[in-house]
Formats: sequence, structure tokens, C-alpha cells
Amino acid sequence: MAEVVLCNRLIPAIDIPGQCGLETDQLHGLKIMDIEDTLFAFAFSDIFVTAILFVLFGQVTVRKLRKKPETKDHLGISLASGWDMINVANAFCEPKWYRERVKKSPMAAFSADYDLLYKHTTLFDRILARTFMCLWVSSGICLILFALLDSFRVFD
Repeated sequence: MAEVVLCNRLIPAIDIPGQCGLETDQLHGLKIMDIEDTLFAFAFSDIFVTAILFVLFGQVTVRKLRKKPETKDHLGISLASGWDMINVANAFCEPKWYRERVKKSPMAAFSADYDLLYKHTTLFDRILARTFMCLWVSSGICLILFALLDSFRVFD
């Protein structure tokens, strides 16, 4: 019979969990992740991918739109540095009924012009914008959910 070294103990390889004094979650040196670690890992990986897509989207798509004279004034109002990237990505994620409603409102200057941007972007640009925006929103929701669950002492 083969033997395995586990937690500085020599145990038989066909050992049944619990027989050698180890708990099931400690068997084979694996620690089972609890819900807090799982949520944090998901939120962190989501934020990491979103940050990469933010830079990629800004360099590939929005930079091209800023250089064109016919589109640079139609990227929406930039409240902070880089906010026009959010405006452009949001324009490609909004449903048509919402775009039409915003276009008629006095707040139309805050959002990017979808029709004009559609003419000056490729399919890849639009897919990149939608992917970035969905991940950006989901990472924000994950962090808010994480903070709420922590404030209700779910992770204690």
C-alpha cells in the first residue's frame, strides 16, 4: 500500500476522511473557500478585467473618436478626466427607447450621440464598449453588494 505525507503525518493513500484525525476540508491540503473569499475573488477579478478593458477601450476606440473633428464634440460632457469613455460605452449599451427619450430631454448634452458614433465605429469597437460597460456596472454592483453584506455582519 502506498503512503502519502500530509500535515507531517504518514498516512495510507486510501485513507477515509476523518480516520487520521483530519477534518474533511483539510484533507489533501485543500482549504475550502468560504463565501467571503469567493465573493472577493469574483469582485477583484471583475475589477481587474474592467481596468484592462477601460484602458484598451480608451486607446482603441475613444482615442480614434477624439481625433475626428465631426465626433469630438459629440462624446458627451466629461465631468471628470476619462468620463467621455464612459459616455461612449454607455451610448452603445442603452436600449433604443431610452436613447430616444434622452435625446429629447434637456440633459442630452451629457450623453454621447449614438447615431453619429455608430457611423464612425466598427463592430469590434461596439462589442468592446458593451463588454466594458457590462463589466464596469457588474463590478460596481459586486462592491456595493459586498459592502452591504459586510455591514449586515454576514461575513463575521
